Amino acid sequence: MSRLEGKRIVITGSSRGLGRAFAIATAAEGASVVINGTNREALAEVEQTIRDSGGRVVAIAGSVAEEAVCASLVAGCVEAFGGIDVMVNNAGVVRDRTLMKMTVEEFDEVIAVHLRGAFSCTKHAALAMRESGGQIIQIISASGLSGGFGQGNYAAAKAGMMGLLRTAVLEFSKFNIRTNAMWPVAETDMTQVVFERANAAAEQRGEAAPAPADMGFGKPAEVAQGLVWLASDAAAHLNGQCLSCNGRKTALWSHPTEHYVSFKDEPWTADELAEYYRDKEPFPIHRPQMTPTFKRGS
Repeated sequence: MSRLEGKRIVITGSSRGLGRAFAIATAAEGASVVINGTNREALAEVEQTIRDSGGRVVAIAGSVAEEAVCASLVAGCVEAFGGIDVMVNNAGVVRDRTLMKMTVEEFDEVIAVHLRGAFSCTKHAALAMRESGGQIIQIISASGLSGGFGQGNYAAAKAGMMGLLRTAVLEFSKFNIRTNAMWPVAETDMTQVVFERANAAAEQRGEAAPAPADMGFGKPAEVAQGLVWLASDAAAHLNGQCLSCNGRKTALWSHPTEHYVSFKDEPWTADELAEYYRDKEPFPIHRPQMTPTFKRGS
């Protein structure tokens, strides 16, 4: 039996890149898949690819920035396959610019697709899952966990999706609806800017350009295996977790925790706070390790 046999999955933003790989990989594992994107030609190509492989698929075009599209994705899955088991909020756009140069329109466009789209899809999926249970998977990024230069809009949206996840755990667990996140690190059109910068830096140093794999980026099909596992019953013990996967590296992120906790009977004064924190070391922002510190074969 295939790993996802009987699962009914909606994957937003699945007409290209990582979303396309998610759709093809989950269908290959037996899932019935609803795919989505704004490029109808690209969406049709993914639909045909899945059909040619014997998979079950429905394509629904549109932007998740529109709530009606989000509702139609869930309704389409229920109508075509009899229900929905997994919602994967993957759709996204980038409008990279430093904070001091970013326009309100650039900020709002990214928030609308990533965060508002994730909210609307989460809401409609949960409404459809109330009786049967299911899982909602938020596809996030290191930018939302550690920040990203020139990606304030993207980072804010992805961090917001983590807040959405943690709230969903509080509200949905009683309905047997789990919510998890995945930070995939893949070589796609969206990450090309990273390679361009690395190649330019290597050229300035007179060095060969690094391969994406050496920078910690996997091929979409490799990274998609993380999503396949997370959507499967083998990961049914996870709720409120964030999985990172680049094909060769995997990890679970921990929830932010408090340190230096202290209580007083009377309210703290500013002078008392200054004294208390005088010798307390601040915590650095965690920057994830992308590749092993040792050389392969050593």
